[in-house]
Amino acid sequence: MSETLFNIVQTNDRVAPTATLHVEVIADFVCPFCFLGKRRLDKALEAVEGPSDVSWYPFQLNPEIPAEGQPFDAYLGQRFGGAANIEPILEQLAAEGRADGVRFAWDKIRHVPNTLPMHQLMQHAAGRGKDQVALADDLMSAFFEEGRNIGERDVLVDIAGRHGIRGRDMRRALDNDLLRQSAVSREAQVRSSGLNTAPGFLINRRLLVVGAQPTDNLVNAFDRAMFGEGTDSLVSPALH
Repeated sequence: MSETLFNIVQTNDRVAPTATLHVEVIADFVCPFCFLGKRRLDKALEAVEGPSDVSWYPFQLNPEIPAEGQPFDAYLGQRFGGAANIEPILEQLAAEGRADGVRFAWDKIRHVPNTLPMHQLMQHAAGRGKDQVALADDLMSAFFEEGRNIGERDVLVDIAGRHGIRGRDMRRALDNDLLRQSAVSREAQVRSSGLNTAPGFLINRRLLVVGAQPTDNLVNAFDRAMFGEGTDSLVSPALH
């Protein structure tokens, strides 16, 4: 795709409103706000009875993390000056998570991976027609709720296997330089568009929503993207 996401959003007045919902998710797998945003997206999509599809863009919040990852405590220390400084944030995230069906288990997390292999897995899954939404949820749940090191190949192979991806194919995908470069290039496209945080939700290539927005905000954004910006009329119950 030659045009950037920024170009797409900036020219959204030339894109005709449509009753089909397309959502492109920009997210990382060790980002708690991305997990919250993903679960809220799930709820928002349940309110839309018409056709919809969801795809994923790779985005690494911390691409500088070594390939082997790093201890969770060291990660917190580098980013926030230590676990004590971030304790109120973790408690708030835990409370928000419970409301959205997410059980953050901070005490189980020991290791923070470099997430490039996860993004390679997502691209491989998309190329095989697998459900990226379900796969992303399993990856995030494994990290945040189970404390698994999703940077380990055996863990990725196990998770991929639940989605019909054989271990041999998964390992080949992780060793595929073209797939790795594709993930890096797609992330660079996102960053060149001016988006330097996650999550983001590009809706029908008309509207970009940034952050773990409440479900109602996402539903309202769906309305604007599908039926035209500034739509104030009630939406047909056939769609919501």
